[in-house]
Parts: sequence; structure tokens; C-alpha cells
Amino acid sequence: MNGFTPSLEALIDKLASLPSIGRKTAQRLAFHLMSLSDSETDDFINAILNARKKVKRCSVCCNFSDDDVCQICSSKERDKSVICVVESPRDVQAFERTNEYSGTYHVLHGAISPMNDVSPEDICIKELIARLSDPEIKEVIMATNPTVEGEATAMYISKLIKPLGVKVSRLAYGIPVGADLEYADEYTLVRAIEGRKTL
Repeated sequence: MNGFTPSLEALIDKLASLPSIGRKTAQRLAFHLMSLSDSETDDFINAILNARKKVKRCSVCCNFSDDDVCQICSSKERDKSVICVVESPRDVQAFERTNEYSGTYHVLHGAISPMNDVSPEDICIKELIARLSDPEIKEVIMATNPTVEGEATAMYISKLIKPLGVKVSRLAYGIPVGADLEYADEYTLVRAIEGRKTL
């Protein structure tokens, strides 16, 4: 017997199911949530519900957005001739923190992984290929994570793109193999963009 009520145990289990949240952290979060006032709890619940209701995928790049087209895709300041392909919306934020990349993005929402039953049809590849019919696009930077799945995804997509006559490059390896882009510092990401190679 762990001493938790069934309701509290259910809350801890739900929190522990979140990525990177262990059982001890889930317990701390649960006790913090239990200490909130009714109005603070309502604000917390409403923030989750509001995000679930309003946040959708940008119709152009598939990044998360409150609008049909995200701020990056609708910006007149961005270089629309370059698309940086990333695995998740978190990776977009990592690049934006550098203040060096001025192109656009395409978010795949995953990587090809036969071991995890993730096929090319399960991620946003067809949306990327559809974007490449625009003659303005000159380069696609493959910025998938330097993991086995990320490399396989980059190679698969580059083979689809090459016949279209669009340059395909890959981030330079200033980023450690096996690391996630969201944890890379700004300097490393800048160097990786500058040292990208043609695939």
C-alpha cells in the first residue's frame, strides 16, 4: 500500500505518462496541483482545453498555430526559397532562438521508424512534397535529429526530392549523434546550419 487515495493515484499515473516525467516528479506535480485554489485549478484546466481547441497545424508548414497559416509562413520577412525540415515543433523553437535562420520550416511530426510502426504515410512528407511544386523554393535543409530514425527519414525524403530539381542539404555534424535538436545550444545550431552539406 502506497498511502495514496485512488483519485490521487490516478492523477499521478496520468502525469507519469507524460514524456520525461518519472514517478517521483509526477507525485510532486500532483501534490502541487492539489495545493492550487479552485480558481487556479480552473485557469490550469482552461489553459489545457483552450490549447486543445485552438491549436492546429499550419496549412503550409504543419507547425502548431492558432491560425490557419502560422506567423512564420505568413511573414513577408522570411526567405520563402529555403525550407528547413524538422521532426517536431520544438525543433522550430530551437532554430528560432538562434536568430540566424531566416527561411521557413516544415514540421514532419515524427520520423520514419519501422520498429515503432511509423511509416512515411504517418508523418507529414506528402505535405512537404506538395509545397515543392512552388518554383520559388530552391533548397530544402534536412534538419531531422542525428539518430538512426532521423537519418533514415532524411535519406528517404532526399530521394523523393532530388528528381524535382530542388537542392537538398543536411545539417553539419556539430550536433552530437543521438541528440535531440531542442537541447542543442544556439551556437551549435548556427554552426550546423552554416556547415550544411548537399545530400
